[in-house]
Amino acid sequence: MLIPERPTAACRGSAERRAWLERLPETIRDLEDRWCLTLEPPFACSEGSCAWVAPVVRRDGGRAVLKLGMPHMEAAHELHALRFWDGDPTVRLLEADADRNAMLLEACEPGIALRHLPELEQDVVIARLLRRLWRRPVAPHPFRPLSAMTAHWAAETMAAAPRWTDAALIREGLRLFDELSRPSSDDVLLATDLHAGNVLSAQREPWLVIDPKPFVGDRAYDATQHLFNCKDRLLADPGATLRRFAELLDVDDERVRWWMFARAAAEPRDTWNDDSLILARALA
Repeated sequence: MLIPERPTAACRGSAERRAWLERLPETIRDLEDRWCLTLEPPFACSEGSCAWVAPVVRRDGGRAVLKLGMPHMEAAHELHALRFWDGDPTVRLLEADADRNAMLLEACEPGIALRHLPELEQDVVIARLLRRLWRRPVAPHPFRPLSAMTAHWAAETMAAAPRWTDAALIREGLRLFDELSRPSSDDVLLATDLHAGNVLSAQREPWLVIDPKPFVGDRAYDATQHLFNCKDRLLADPGATLRRFAELLDVDDERVRWWMFARAAAEPRDTWNDDSLILARALA
């Protein structure tokens, strides 16, 4: 059974993920039988590397997508979020096995990624989608606060302290992680990873969201992932780029700026002498 290289590589550094990878062929066969699916070759060049994803045909001839997510802190409640949003404006969850983090998803056809449009057009589409996603989940719900993710990142970054190249900048980013992620009565369910590669063209709606990594928190945070994917424009004119997108989202551009600074300065990475620190200095 074909397992693409990117998810295979993502499993090499984790015993939990290696165990998931060993079980994967059996899991796929079981779901193929249980949900009456005919599998096609998996997507080899998907945006992410933390899942096995393949197009399938259902018993009635309809097309869908089978996704099996590997153990991943940020994506732990993806299927719960897809149930919560129920296709507005995400892909619909057709079947699920929570114990295996397995999802049978609505197929996006033609499925062209939003990244093929100019960035200024991407801004408008993503802002409209985010404003539809932002809703307050009613307790009890499974979703974690945004502070859980920033604390996880902060722990990884602190563990790398001997490799830091600008300690003052990084410590300020860590301070902002703590400050900005404190709970508020205005918090909503966030996608946290919405960028132009995670928005696909479809027939039911012009654009649908895939691959949410849900946390409850500050709306301004959800501006960051798209902006990071527009790095050249951001570096050329940080203020104008941030203000334009914040205005489209109807959020405070200063909070967007500080979230961007915190992530650029203090988010975990393999090297601490990279373009992110240049961006953090430009945003400071």
